[in-house]
Amino acid sequence: MARTAPNSISGDVALPASARRAAVDEAARRRAWRRNLIGYLFIAPWLFGFLAFTAIPMLGSAVLAFTDYNILSQNLKWIGLENFQRMLFNDPRYWRSVQATFSFALVAVPLKLCFALALAMLFNNSRKLVYGYRAVYYAPSIVGASVAVAVVWRELFGKNSPVNQFLAQLGIPTTSWLGDPATALWTVILLSMWEFGSPMLIFLAGLRQIPGQLYEAAAIDGAGAWKRFISITIPMLTPLIFFNLVLQMIFGFTVFTSAFIISGGTGAPLDSLLLYSLYLYQKGFKDFQMGYAAAMAWALLVVIACFTALIFRSSNSWVHYESGDER
Repeated sequence: MARTAPNSISGDVALPASARRAAVDEAARRRAWRRNLIGYLFIAPWLFGFLAFTAIPMLGSAVLAFTDYNILSQNLKWIGLENFQRMLFNDPRYWRSVQATFSFALVAVPLKLCFALALAMLFNNSRKLVYGYRAVYYAPSIVGASVAVAVVWRELFGKNSPVNQFLAQLGIPTTSWLGDPATALWTVILLSMWEFGSPMLIFLAGLRQIPGQLYEAAAIDGAGAWKRFISITIPMLTPLIFFNLVLQMIFGFTVFTSAFIISGGTGAPLDSLLLYSLYLYQKGFKDFQMGYAAAMAWALLVVIACFTALIFRSSNSWVHYESGDER
């Protein structure tokens, strides 16, 4: 008896095919799951650190900002927006810290960037020993704003400091740099400028990428050194200026170590060195008003976010990329 040919349209043939596709898909999902699991295992230390030291503390501080929390008594009382109201309307020292911080950031950041760019242009050559000079000038940034550097800086500008002794030999009147509110903040600004190594290297890398043909063409057209700097160097470096400006602006609003060491943790004289981070530290770890300190921290985060957004928004009008596209 002749066998009946199977009907390819019937479900007897279609069902095994769909089952095979389902099995293949399930095997592919298992292989993808295993690959993802291996990837998550590799980044697990970073995830743990992010959750333990960043995400969870941020959520905790967001809750504390609306409470009256004292570390010693462990009392946690919900007070709503009272911390922010007190901060804005009932705390004169808070506004003095805001004024000191803005004065520092608006002066120190442009001066540091200008100084770093000037040195980068000075070292943008292949002369003998230039690499050694670059390393020497970058060395202060390796040390950074450490306690030791701040202590040395405090001794340099004390009443009987080497700076005053040098000025006295020149017949220039000396002053108590750290005891005068008009000059105390400038010592911290100078210390900030001294840490120019990181933006200098970034600018130097950018200068090495500018095509030499642009300068040659400008020189043939009769452009002088200043004209070439304004018309070629600055436009070509605007992406790096933008990058350094954002980083240094954040640093300017959060500087702490130098002000703490130089003022002895008090912000003296007359709160001229009471920078925002220093005052936040005083409220949280000296007065133990952790809820108020958390509210100050979130206010600082909002201010930094606003300034960063302003810089990004304005970048379309002054940052130029080689491709000509606006970012």
